[in-house]
Amino acid sequence: MFTDVVILAGGFGERLWPASSSDFPKQFMSLEGGVSFLQSSILRAISLNITGHILIVTRKEIVNTVVEQTKSLLEQMGSMVPENIKNRIIVIPEPCPIHTAAPVTISCHLLNHLDSNVNHSLLVMTSDHVIGPMDFFVSDTELAYKAACKDKIVCYSIIPTEPSTGYGYIKTSTYVEGLEKIESIKKIEEFKEKPDLETAKQYLASGNYTWNSGMFGFKADVYLSELKKCEPDAYFAFSKLATEKDFVFSNNDNIKILENWAGLDEMYQKAPRISIDKALAEKTKEACTVKATFSWEDIGSWDSFEKLFTENQGKVATVDSENCFVYSDIPVALCGVKDLVVVMKNNKLLVMKKNCSPLVKDAVHILEKDESNK
Repeated sequence: MFTDVVILAGGFGERLWPASSSDFPKQFMSLEGGVSFLQSSILRAISLNITGHILIVTRKEIVNTVVEQTKSLLEQMGSMVPENIKNRIIVIPEPCPIHTAAPVTISCHLLNHLDSNVNHSLLVMTSDHVIGPMDFFVSDTELAYKAACKDKIVCYSIIPTEPSTGYGYIKTSTYVEGLEKIESIKKIEEFKEKPDLETAKQYLASGNYTWNSGMFGFKADVYLSELKKCEPDAYFAFSKLATEKDFVFSNNDNIKILENWAGLDEMYQKAPRISIDKALAEKTKEACTVKATFSWEDIGSWDSFEKLFTENQGKVATVDSENCFVYSDIPVALCGVKDLVVVMKNNKLLVMKKNCSPLVKDAVHILEKDESNK
């Protein structure tokens, strides 16, 4: 199994506004009062029985909330926390957010320093996915690890259930050499950007495309080597970390926090703002995929968030209205309307026509600009 897990937990809380915010982005939210999305990700990491570390990379402004949610989860688990996990969770505050290639790169370097005698293999997860059941996730991850052991960059792919325009797509080709007997592991022929609706329908009809989950697995050294080939600017921006061991940790109830790493701030200022998909996955010749058997939902919009509920959340009165979703702290009356999402949280209101989730981020920017001009 993979030795280490990296959980990406940044974000500015724009897509699920107004329930989320820059101080409380969506990974801190929960479903019906249960564990948060971040805590669920930590539980998945623990379920893999790793021998190394769980790294949680986040914005420095929300480090305290990350630590508090992690501590709360471990306290709830009590004696069920595996011994190999205790004192092995590290929170890494980024100097500034520059997309996903940077946090993965610094994680590889840090792990190589922490356990220099280990051939590290990483599973990179996000903190805003809903995945289940756990045993399916674990068994699929065991297959991903087998592919990573063949020096592959592995991505989980999801069987589409609809012609979604909100996800990137993957087209696969032949089996991976040495893993021909595992039908769910295939080479990736091409990554596709989020398509328009007509293209998405064509992808779905062809049966040759799956959704890109955004979760990756690989050996740390393979990742760094491929990054150097595919996106040298991203590689060399952090190359000094390969020898730079001047880092300082603080400790909060056995959760370590990276307080300082010599030169990291300057490196972030010079590094390209690029995702792991763009920097590496779409360019490397070593990409392959494991077709997931687990269920998966990316909580990236109110349209996807609604799928997790069978009923409106809050007191709702509907009169001559249909196909609306309400998520509110106060009573809401809907009269003569249809196909709406209504969210009332934190003294802010969102009224959105369904399937218009990309517009929410624009609306948040307008409101923030208006507020800053006052």
